[in-house]
Amino acid sequence: MNTASARPLSLCATALALFGLLHSASTHAQTIALDVPYVPTPEPVVARMLEMANVGPDDYVVDLGSGDGRIAISAVKDRGAKAAYGIDLNPQRIEEAEANAQQAGVMDKVVFEQGDLFKKDIADADVLTMYLLNSVNMRLRPVILDTLEPGTRVVSHAFSMEDWEPDRSDIVEGARIYLWVVPAKIAGNWQIESEGETFHVDLQQRFQEISGTTQHQENLRGRLNGTELRFEVDGKLYVGQVEGDRIEPISAEGAVTGWSARRS
Repeated sequence: MNTASARPLSLCATALALFGLLHSASTHAQTIALDVPYVPTPEPVVARMLEMANVGPDDYVVDLGSGDGRIAISAVKDRGAKAAYGIDLNPQRIEEAEANAQQAGVMDKVVFEQGDLFKKDIADADVLTMYLLNSVNMRLRPVILDTLEPGTRVVSHAFSMEDWEPDRSDIVEGARIYLWVVPAKIAGNWQIESEGETFHVDLQQRFQEISGTTQHQENLRGRLNGTELRFEVDGKLYVGQVEGDRIEPISAEGAVTGWSARRS
């Protein structure tokens, strides 16, 4: 063989081998980067998750780690959600999800995107669904509490958020489902006017649980459901709607009427 012509062939072979090695390393790195192994959520669990979140026509559903798209697709097809969005790091899952959405006839209401769920703005979600790991849920927890609007429903298949207790839970086919409602932020000093009197209370908040002490050393205990607050002081029940730095009364059986509160 001519030596001059052999050199280009040798260089070409070396370049191809190097490309193959780099491609293999890149693919391996991408596989390692997947935070959560793919295990599809059983259909009965999907149905119960969406039922617990009370998904309906006014809801935009965001599914984190959307896999083959079954949760997002079911949200619009079976529950009538106005739109759904799914994000997954694995491009193969995105292809499957889009094919499934096409087959289900919901491509006009569902969008799937390959990407890092931690880089996705989820602030517009009315319902957030996920089947991740505890460690991933805990990384998401501050994002959920600080980004999502109070009242947003968050549903997780199998994995909790540790000391943030769920508002509801259920078991379907041996799988635990958790539901949280993002609570309004109401910690601070409040002035409450009720029955011709004014009293001050310093409210502490731990997720949806509320506690405090009035200036008369009366203990206050309460709970938030999104923006709805229920608490008791001196044996009296108060139910109100949190609106920023104000709380307006809600009619409820046995509750005090005609009261209001503002944060100072």
